[in-house]
Amino acid sequence: MRTTLLLTLAIALSKSISAQGWLPQGARSAALSHASVGLIDLFSFHHNPGALGFVMNGGAAVAYENRYLLRELQNQSFVVAQPLKTGVISVGGQFYGHEQFRTARLGGGYSMLLADNFSAGVQLNYMGLRLDPFYGVRHSLTAEFGMLLKVNKKLDVGFSILNLGRSRLTEFQDERFTTVMRLGAAYRISEHLNIVSELRKVLTHQVSLSGGMEYMPTDRLFIRLGAQGAPVEFSGGLGLRWERFMLDIGTNYHQVLGWTPSLNLLVHFQKPSNE
Repeated sequence: MRTTLLLTLAIALSKSISAQGWLPQGARSAALSHASVGLIDLFSFHHNPGALGFVMNGGAAVAYENRYLLRELQNQSFVVAQPLKTGVISVGGQFYGHEQFRTARLGGGYSMLLADNFSAGVQLNYMGLRLDPFYGVRHSLTAEFGMLLKVNKKLDVGFSILNLGRSRLTEFQDERFTTVMRLGAAYRISEHLNIVSELRKVLTHQVSLSGGMEYMPTDRLFIRLGAQGAPVEFSGGLGLRWERFMLDIGTNYHQVLGWTPSLNLLVHFQKPSNE
């Protein structure tokens, strides 16, 4: 049993470290198999800083995820975003791992509308990795860029790239923090149903395709389903909205490693106008 657990942990670590300092965040994203680069919400800070330019109501959010139900693979994150007279300013971070293996990402960004239907954003992040006793502790600064185009009233297309300069992790074999590129779309079939899709490329891995659907039977309830390939995972979750608050729960299922539950709480600084 112990051997099986250690083997499972090793597999999970090998997958997680491939993104070295970055993981998608939030239970809404998780329930949609992280096809979130085309979505507009506070967690766009972690998925596409360009989408934040369309955020009209500032707020704060925190999220927690327990990958494969292993204590060693805990993932916590936060974000605060506030619209200004021109543009949106944001700060956020994520913390992943436990004790000997730990990554951290902290940063700030600025996003703004460049046209009525187009927004772009930039972000500067501190990246840290602790992997004792092999790597010790490594630090670096990385940059992120994103943009979102509202093609029409139904279709949004987003693109983001993390670690533009491919910051170095260590001089040994010229290892670097991974560059991640994402291209995706969100399509509103009706006011009650959204479809999302995304192509994700971690520079050292093959392209991954993910997609999902978000159904809103009422103004306060959201039902979400998703799937992705390479590796194959399935996902689902719920969202509950009440005045300025949003509670999301989600889970991903890997056929070998098992379940990854997640949840987040979001609060807007002002009551949304559609409430």
